[in-house]
Amino acid sequence: MTTTISRLYDNYSDAERAVTRLEAAGVPHSDISIVANNSDNWYGTSTRKVDRDRDGVDDRAEGAGTGAGVGAGLGGAAGLLAGLGLMAIPGLGPVVAAGWLASTAVGAAAGAATGGIVGALTEAGVSRDDASRYAEGVRRGGTLVSVKVPDQDRSRLDALLHERSVNLQDRSAAWKKSGWTSFDAASPPLSPDDVGRERELYGAGTRR
Repeated sequence: MTTTISRLYDNYSDAERAVTRLEAAGVPHSDISIVANNSDNWYGTSTRKVDRDRDGVDDRAEGAGTGAGVGAGLGGAAGLLAGLGLMAIPGLGPVVAAGWLASTAVGAAAGAATGGIVGALTEAGVSRDDASRYAEGVRRGGTLVSVKVPDQDRSRLDALLHERSVNLQDRSAAWKKSGWTSFDAASPPLSPDDVGRERELYGAGTRR
């Protein structure tokens, strides 16, 4: 039997390190997923060129033009993060993503009232309440890492994800004080300024 472990991170770099730790522990790329908010286009303005298909065109520009993730469902020999691509998920707006969760979220569940990412997480066994919190965390500028693991490896791999992750209960309690109730995919994505304020509030950033 397998179970799904998810963690939210304020910084993309913290999530990136978590993915690297999982891969080093032997978790297959196909079992890991990462979804990072890109409202402020931090990924698109990175100076590093991304050209996995070797056609001479930056894959980020191609992804932005098509509205789909370039290699979002792929990992390949270079690891999950080599498959990062741009896409749009209902309620979240532009994200940088790779792996199974992103592929599911923009698939059959994308048109659901609960939102593609909530539907994808609940389908993977995450409680609806936690799925709503994770989706809201990404909406507010965070990065979500989800991994499917054998039950016997849960404790060991959970510990790898714990470092620098957000305390979801405390964070959602803070949101509720300002009137938040649950993730709403029908709501417009936060503006770059709004995301910037969220990141300032929690001391967050996205750059490596």
